[in-house]
Amino acid sequence: MEDDPTTRRRRSSALHTADRWPITPFNRLFAPIYLLAVLALLYRHVTNLLVPATSSPSSFTTTLALLVADLVLAFMWATTQVFRMNPIRRREAVENLNDVVAEEGELPGVDVFICTADPYKEPPLGVVNTALSVMAYDYPRDRLAVYVSDDGGSALTLFAFVEAAKFAARWLPFCERNRVVERNPAVYFGSNRGHPVDGEVEEIKTMYESMKHKVEHVVEAGKVDDQFIDGPKEQEAFGKWSDKFTKHNHPTFIQVLLDSKNDKDVDGHVMPNLIYVSREKSSTSQHHFKAGALNVLIGYRYGSLVEDYYTGYRLHCEGWKSVFCCPQRPAFLGDAPISLADMLNQQKRWDIGLLEVAFSRFSTLTYGVRSSAGFLMGFGYCQNAFWPSWSIPVIVYSFLPQLALLNGLHIFPKATEPWFWLYPFLFLGAYAQDMLDFLLVGGTFQRWWNEQRIWTVRGLSCFLFGGFDFVLKSLGVSTKGFSLTSKVVDEEQRQRYEKGMFEFGVSSPIFLPMAMAALINLVSFGFGLGRVLTGGWWNVEGLVLQIVLSGFGVLNSVPIYEAMVVRRDPGKFPARGSFAAVVVSVVLCSLASVMFSF
Repeated sequence: MEDDPTTRRRRSSALHTADRWPITPFNRLFAPIYLLAVLALLYRHVTNLLVPATSSPSSFTTTLALLVADLVLAFMWATTQVFRMNPIRRREAVENLNDVVAEEGELPGVDVFICTADPYKEPPLGVVNTALSVMAYDYPRDRLAVYVSDDGGSALTLFAFVEAAKFAARWLPFCERNRVVERNPAVYFGSNRGHPVDGEVEEIKTMYESMKHKVEHVVEAGKVDDQFIDGPKEQEAFGKWSDKFTKHNHPTFIQVLLDSKNDKDVDGHVMPNLIYVSREKSSTSQHHFKAGALNVLIGYRYGSLVEDYYTGYRLHCEGWKSVFCCPQRPAFLGDAPISLADMLNQQKRWDIGLLEVAFSRFSTLTYGVRSSAGFLMGFGYCQNAFWPSWSIPVIVYSFLPQLALLNGLHIFPKATEPWFWLYPFLFLGAYAQDMLDFLLVGGTFQRWWNEQRIWTVRGLSCFLFGGFDFVLKSLGVSTKGFSLTSKVVDEEQRQRYEKGMFEFGVSSPIFLPMAMAALINLVSFGFGLGRVLTGGWWNVEGLVLQIVLSGFGVLNSVPIYEAMVVRRDPGKFPARGSFAAVVVSVVLCSLASVMFSF
């Protein structure tokens, strides 16, 4: 039956379409097969625990540890299946936007909120470039408002945006006339993509460099000199400022830098609204970090350090319907820490926040699955909420089989036993499916390999430390408060990052478990190979899986070995950290030999 004209018009003006993934039938077929294998593994662990006559205290403890680790793996695998049963890919149709506007009236007003907190960890010039790219959106300017929330209440950040407001009057019309795609000035002027070079381009580049020089000079000096406060906007803004304002003590400060009703660009067109906001802070009053500032605009939920995850989760529980679009060309790009210490500390903070949600009265496992979000979405949120629990199986499988191997004890089935093949199936099945998911969204094998390597690193560091800090916080023991992740990167550090090199550089306790795992896996793998070379595979048939697992650990730890022994650059593994890892690893191996003797 042919569609009526109204239906055809609505279909042609759709802003996005949804296509099912071709892998869905395979996922639905593979899931019950893999589930049976998981249940078989758990059955084996339980039966081994229930045979006390043939087990020693050490074997009972070992089996119990493996059971707990595999229960966590089974639970996390189950949460992943929610996303694999009906995956879809949305394709955007921006070309239909005009038709939608014609049918539904003018475009809605859009408020864009940009957060910053420290001019030294988040250089103001980077925040300014973000704001300029947003202000240059291909969107009606009178419907666009950009709010800059400066949680640190810094005069340096305010000055940067006063300068940005002046530069925007030239930058925005330039982007419109030339259909500029890279609307972040730093990216546009820093790329070599054959941009037209003419008098206007050179003039605007000179203006940008002048703004950049002023902002960087002010940040370096640590204050805004009087010579820079010479225009009406500067005088209006800094006339309200006081030298007594500090990062932790300052009143509410709001400054309208651009007003769409009054301000025009050089072509006479209206400018979008640009508002600088610094909420009141006092060392004697409790506040809610970024979430408190965001509430000047969509009711952010308090109670977790991951306010974005928590708010989205609560809104879904209350009936909010959302659509995820991921265009082929990224809608926006952001900065992420490239130093391993910064990245792990950032994720440790996230892990604490996720566990705050998981063990709150709004837990995804109890409240979420019974809410308006529905069981599947609530259970899917468990994937993130219980993220730190990955540390349990990662730690168990990074140390226990290897320590048993060093003592000549097998904890897995022998190669001649039918149970032996269950382990390769579970391991390869999980990894192959994860790799397939990664490749289908446009990733490469190398990137997938790096992702799973980082997953192991996180399990031995931020997941573990985040869980420990959460327990201390729950017990009322004070832990380190909110720590802003540094966005400052030097050029040498960036070059090492682009080469795929781990950036250690500093000595930190968070590196100790991963260094220990790397050393113990290397020693145990060498020990296992020695047994094979001296006695053949038949001499180690009960240790095959442990040798293979140790070899996999060694392969994952190659960047750590390089950082410990080979590298001489500033990002190498600190000598003090290497020494500590060796000492603690020796102690752990000694304790394990005593434990396995019982």
